[in-house]
Amino acid sequence: MNLTQKLIRAHLVSGDLRPGEEIALRIDQTLTQDATGTLCYLQFEAIGVPRVRTQLSVSYVDHNMLQADARNADDHAYLQDVAAKYGIYFSRPGNGICHQVHLERFAIPGTTLLGTDSHTPTCGGMGVLAIGAGGLDVAIAMAGSPYFLRMPKVLGVELRGRLQPGVTAKDVILELLRRLTVKGGVGRVLEYYGPGVESLEVPERATITNMGAELGATTSIFPSDARTLEFLKRQQRAHHFSEQRADADATYDETLQLDLSQLEPLIACPDSPDNVCAVREVLGTPVQQVAIGSCTNSSYSDLMTVAAMLKGRRVHPHVSLVIAPGSRQVLHMLARNGALADLIAAGARILESACGPCAGMGQVPGSGAVSLRSFNRNFPGRSGGLDNRVYLASPAVCAAAALAGEIADPREFATRRIRLPAKYLVDDSGILPPAADPEGVVIRRGPNIKPLPTRGELEATLTGEVLLCLGDNISTDHILPAGPQVLPLRSNVPAIAEYVFRYVDPEFVARCRAKGGGFLVAGHNYGQGSSREHAALCPMYLGVKAVIAKSFARIHRDNLINYAVLPLTLKHEADYAAFAPGDRLEIGDVRRLLATGATGIPVVNQSRQVVVETLLEVTPRQRQILLAGGLLRFVAKESRA
Repeated sequence: MNLTQKLIRAHLVSGDLRPGEEIALRIDQTLTQDATGTLCYLQFEAIGVPRVRTQLSVSYVDHNMLQADARNADDHAYLQDVAAKYGIYFSRPGNGICHQVHLERFAIPGTTLLGTDSHTPTCGGMGVLAIGAGGLDVAIAMAGSPYFLRMPKVLGVELRGRLQPGVTAKDVILELLRRLTVKGGVGRVLEYYGPGVESLEVPERATITNMGAELGATTSIFPSDARTLEFLKRQQRAHHFSEQRADADATYDETLQLDLSQLEPLIACPDSPDNVCAVREVLGTPVQQVAIGSCTNSSYSDLMTVAAMLKGRRVHPHVSLVIAPGSRQVLHMLARNGALADLIAAGARILESACGPCAGMGQVPGSGAVSLRSFNRNFPGRSGGLDNRVYLASPAVCAAAALAGEIADPREFATRRIRLPAKYLVDDSGILPPAADPEGVVIRRGPNIKPLPTRGELEATLTGEVLLCLGDNISTDHILPAGPQVLPLRSNVPAIAEYVFRYVDPEFVARCRAKGGGFLVAGHNYGQGSSREHAALCPMYLGVKAVIAKSFARIHRDNLINYAVLPLTLKHEADYAAFAPGDRLEIGDVRRLLATGATGIPVVNQSRQVVVETLLEVTPRQRQILLAGGLLRFVAKESRA
């Protein structure tokens, strides 16, 4: 067996390992972050379980750090109290980005991890089966129920050779994005093996597994080996080590090979992570902003690479360089060894240990500016504005551009591979354990925290107009933007719903209300990107009844089902042309079709007098969720049975 199969088998509650079949997994650990966590914990409270039933659950505050008013601070207080009361560890604001901190302090090889963030697979860099999901799925896992998904195919990625100077782990995943595209990992786990694996340290592996999310993959995973043990020893967690690897004669559903020694510095051009070319092809492009950090590239070794390149030099006068260390541990170590002083002396602006600009929280580039970032996404609007051009590259490429004032080859500067320290500085004072007396905890609820909206059972007939026709690769940032205006509303669905499709069509919400809801039509890979379930919940709240698309991203498709919005796939892609905004649609006899297990769902376009064939590819359990009016209602119904 390969490693993915081994870990799934070890945690299998039901189902079998045939690709495409529904399986249920026992979840050992969960993590949440504050942009998605408040809604997740409101849902957990609604389930009514007095204590989390996982081995470990951690609540992180890393997204909404700007406190322009009381809303973010109120939500942080709510998260801290919920954690104390229900048996959850709480990582305080400033302690770091969830994926970086979890890798450092909590991830255990051989376990399962479910997180309310699409980049949860970061911990796959040390042999964890780590999967991103919507908050409702995570809430139910914390309550002790298994996590349901379709058994993915396993794509074996054989690594050979070693990275050359100036080439980094970021270039590995950019090369895979160039080959596979942003939808090439859908329905797959990327499992890395081969002699090249041994040359990569855990933080490098974590960069690769982190951005597997941009491929649409269920998760990505490396073996847990001698490198993993050394990393855990440095974190004073050697007792958490276990070897996790594929059998010697393991097979994979698909394979590809990658020679690390043949890679060169790469860059993702606007406006998609798979728009990848060699850095040499865009040399000389003027750059106005450089941002280094994010859960992809904010480790100690990443920032030490940058500090070494900047030491004794000055940032170009036309460039604003901002750096966000991934964790308090990283920041503290940089301060102690003098590297932080080197960064400051070079002209870098130091941000707190948080997601920051990656989530559109500050540092929006200037009008028409080129921003080069070591982040994971460059979708339109992701940076907090539309009038800019965002490129993605390694910290080394970013540092070279900050010095040159233009995109430059990092190999022209003194670059060297940073050796990991003999010991990381361990200080867990920023992580609060659950309360010893949970009954005495009174949960503070700010006025912006509103009750969860729900819908009733699925109607027998769905009618309405086509509200919007969209193209390929619509991200959750298109559907519901992030940024300092929107994310503080995350626990107030009526308020945050006002921003649905704000950047795509400013009139969408008003039209939705005037028409009493309706339907969305889209191309391939609808809902890629962030796991935020608000992008499904808010359209449901506005009356969206179904999304008709050529294909869906995994997490968003599950989120639509969880909120009883039908994810309908066009049987014939050419039928996409059979819809236009304003067309009147009807889907009749929906409840009977779901109850009888029908996969074909005819959509009648009354305006054009045509019937379009669509497919509803769901499991029997998901049919019951849709019929019940969503996952929370389904769980409540099950508990009463």
